[in-house]
Amino acid sequence: MAISVKAFTDEPVRKRARIEIIPLIDVIFFLLATFVLFTLSLNQSGGLAVLLPAAETGRPRDADGAVTLTVTADGAIAWDKALISLDEFIPRLQAWKQVEPDPRVLINGDESALFSQVRYVVDEVRKAGITKINIETRIRSAAR
Repeated sequence: MAISVKAFTDEPVRKRARIEIIPLIDVIFFLLATFVLFTLSLNQSGGLAVLLPAAETGRPRDADGAVTLTVTADGAIAWDKALISLDEFIPRLQAWKQVEPDPRVLINGDESALFSQVRYVVDEVRKAGITKINIETRIRSAAR
């Protein structure tokens, strides 16, 4: 019986390449978290959180350079996200019209708000000389 003995040499030992799974999983979770946070920030409203009325003919809004006026279910008015009184509303609207060269207003009203409250807001915006008024809605699903 012959036994072969391998002599030690100075040759470098070659290791096989391996794909490490743990760092790959870390990168995938990072990308997933980034994607989720990015998509959540895409459709943020400038106003208070209210249940918007549904509409089939809605279009995406462009909130750049616009102020969001919110009419809540109990009739309160908010300027962007800050609740304001009726005494503050008209002077603030007129001051904003003086500062902004091309003013736009997004009305963000709760679907259970009274129509007369929303009409009041629209009337005062028009009296201030602002003609670009949009009403925010949510998209109504095709199947009812």
